[in-house]
Amino acid sequence: MNRRVTHLAHELIESLVQEGDTVVDATAGNGYDTLFLARLVGKSGCVHAFDIQQAALDATTARLEENGYSVELHLCSHSEMAVHVTEAQAVMFNLGYLPGTDHSTITRTSSTLDAVEAAVSILPSGGIFTCICYPGHPGGLEEAEAVLAWAQEKSSVSLRLITANEKDRLEGRPFLVALKKA
Repeated sequence: MNRRVTHLAHELIESLVQEGDTVVDATAGNGYDTLFLARLVGKSGCVHAFDIQQAALDATTARLEENGYSVELHLCSHSEMAVHVTEAQAVMFNLGYLPGTDHSTITRTSSTLDAVEAAVSILPSGGIFTCICYPGHPGGLEEAEAVLAWAQEKSSVSLRLITANEKDRLEGRPFLVALKKA
């Protein structure tokens, strides 16, 4: 994983999320972003974490328990987030596959586009959406390009594109797309 891209996503979210907020990790994976979000919102906040793989939710649970946190876990597609969450100050995505497992289970363009639409629908004014895209695996470039095109299309006065790390994208490295709702 590109640590610089992850660090940038975390910095952007830290600047807008406060203790007590509700936030979403749309792709729980091994739980690193889920733990980051849990620490930000504290015990009075709420974190919803989504993944289609039980192994991801198990890894996330273990990481959270080691650090004294619990969150709302959802074993379902990130495209279903608006069914479970009505509003969230931040929504994080980390696309691709679950590290350390079979790489045939990946995020898919169609469900990811549905999920990013859902994410924007639950953001309040001042909320943020971050999405780390990985163009380097099979299907990743198509998905990354689709997310970037979607973000550029959505960018407006009410939804501002903060970054898209154009240089990283052009070099095939992971890149961050971030939007802030006005």
